[in-house]
Amino acid sequence: MKLSKSRLAFTLGLLFLINFMNFYDRQVIAAMGESIKREWQLSDSQLSGLTTAFILLYAVIGIPLGRLADVAKRKNLLAAGALVWSGFTALSGFAGNFAALFACRLGVGVGEATAAPTGNSLIGDLFPPKQRARAISIFMLGIPLGVGASNIISGMVAKSTGGWRPAFFVAAVPGIVLGLLALALPEPPRGAVDPHLAEQQESSIESIRTILRIPTMWWIIASGALFNLSMYALAVFTTSFLIRFHGLDIDYANRFSGGIYGIGGAVGMLFGGWLGDRSVRWGPGGRLKCAAIASFLAAPLVWAALQQPKGAYWAFFWIMLTSCVVLYVYYATVVSTMHEIVAPRMRGMAMSVYFFVFYMFTAIGLLSFGKLSDGLAARALAAGASVTESVSMGLHEALYVVPLISAIMVPILWIGSRTAVADHAKLHGTSAA
Repeated sequence: MKLSKSRLAFTLGLLFLINFMNFYDRQVIAAMGESIKREWQLSDSQLSGLTTAFILLYAVIGIPLGRLADVAKRKNLLAAGALVWSGFTALSGFAGNFAALFACRLGVGVGEATAAPTGNSLIGDLFPPKQRARAISIFMLGIPLGVGASNIISGMVAKSTGGWRPAFFVAAVPGIVLGLLALALPEPPRGAVDPHLAEQQESSIESIRTILRIPTMWWIIASGALFNLSMYALAVFTTSFLIRFHGLDIDYANRFSGGIYGIGGAVGMLFGGWLGDRSVRWGPGGRLKCAAIASFLAAPLVWAALQQPKGAYWAFFWIMLTSCVVLYVYYATVVSTMHEIVAPRMRGMAMSVYFFVFYMFTAIGLLSFGKLSDGLAARALAAGASVTESVSMGLHEALYVVPLISAIMVPILWIGSRTAVADHAKLHGTSAA
């Protein structure tokens, strides 16, 4: 299936916009977290629990949806998912209590679980290996830009309306439009740009077994579990941190958060795509080596950002923005490596298996992070700090797990870069030498 350049650009652009709204809608809960926390008197554990609920269902439902991405019409699956998550985002604005909002987050998780397996599967069949990392980086550019825009726009809406509910209504409308437009996406044959790869079709269980027999997938999954825990901790609590520790209001805190993720993340994502395609010359493991080096650089940068004193929010902003540039190199380099070691008809399932394991870990880890923040706050309160100060200190100290995680990821990604050589050779029927 040969598409014209304009048709290919339209397809990639639409996939980017869908992923943009995927993460925009996901982030509204974090952007409005402090307002929701105050209205319903929630703890940090409950606040993180809203995202934990989303993640858990996302992980579980992602397995059958990943299977559908390998056998069904992907554009129909993606369209249905966008309509579902947008509908539940709108319903979130009507939630009258914590339980209702919790249930709506589950609905959002069901819809959003369609985006990654379908989008990545389509890209894998539209772009050849030497262009794939850049194409994936554009699709995944929706992550930082969606998160950043959600913070900025949601904060502005909250300030102008005086409440958090309208932010959910604003978030819902574009996703409905994009869901309908998704029906216009092309549906290339599986393996369209990798005709030399076997077109075997396996059952869901056999596909999972085949994927988990690839050693590099285990290292990729382990890195994803750690990386996404740290990124969710930052995404959920950066706005809260800026409000509590640096004294910004909800509008300006979200503007700073949006700038950090929108600008820093976007630059890092595009740079990661460029670097990922350039690093092919280093062999099949070159992309994972880039991700390992990025993690090595990110750890001291995030630590330095957290070391800034109260009120030094501009210093925090610039250092954290630089951290995000480096952190976001991970996505394009790691995901494009998966395409090089997994057969075309199992790529949707591979993404879902990857998501299932790391999201289950992230869900537990994020809830533990909220409890850690609450526990550290309680310790500060017992030591004589005021309630306001103790809540600020608890979150500040808990965030130091993020640079620690980045350091732990370095050897994991480096080992994965070594096993990728043999796994690539096995798939393509070549010598690992």
